[in-house]
Amino acid sequence: MIRAIIVDDEYLARQRVIKLLDTHPEIKVIAEAKNGELAVEVIDLKEPDLVFLDVQMPDFDGFEVLKRMKPKQLPYIVFTTSYDSYAIQAFDIHALDYLLKPIDEDRFNASVQKLLKHFEVQKTSEFNQKLMKMVKDFERPQDDFLNQITIADRGWELQVELDEVLYIEANGNYVNLQTPDKTHLYRSTMNTISDLLDPEDFLRIHRSIIVNRRYIKKCSYISNNEYEFTMKNGKVLQSGRSYRQEIMQYLG
Repeated sequence: MIRAIIVDDEYLARQRVIKLLDTHPEIKVIAEAKNGELAVEVIDLKEPDLVFLDVQMPDFDGFEVLKRMKPKQLPYIVFTTSYDSYAIQAFDIHALDYLLKPIDEDRFNASVQKLLKHFEVQKTSEFNQKLMKMVKDFERPQDDFLNQITIADRGWELQVELDEVLYIEANGNYVNLQTPDKTHLYRSTMNTISDLLDPEDFLRIHRSIIVNRRYIKKCSYISNNEYEFTMKNGKVLQSGRSYRQEIMQYLG
């Protein structure tokens, strides 16, 4: 019996995996975790054989979960993600599986068959080394920033060029990517996406707002260390006081 833990901040996403596992009696779900911090605790305590791990979560992401895990033997990881093509490429290079949300049943079954073959042979230290190497490789150099985002929607994939994004606003567990003609909903935290953006092109003016420097039409001081940004599409955005230093550097 393969003992599995499901980690995802969305209840319905966890239930989707549980339902898909109904036809795979070889795998038993022993626990669920709704955030990264709880995931680390449960994984260390239960020492599962398998973890279905969400990449993006509000507190810290799936890669941070991997770095903080301290079980005697690392579990097999199947990522569940709406992440960009760079991450998917990293999974492929390091022979780790991933499931793109919304999870397709046939793709899920293929993933299960793949991991069952891995469990036929005892995992070696080489596999564990590959896993941690993938985590290390994913930590990009500071000069290698995200320039394109892949958005998955009902089985379709849409490429959004960040050069075309005027500004980004927080929207719960998602962010709104505002282009000149459309608003795209992308599952990410502001901190996660901010770390992947080139600071030469993007400026964070509020904990919930990031603006593309090239689309700023005017910046005006309001009061109390707050500024008003008028974008080229006419949208007016107000900064937060705690971002005064970043804005002053932008203004020179």
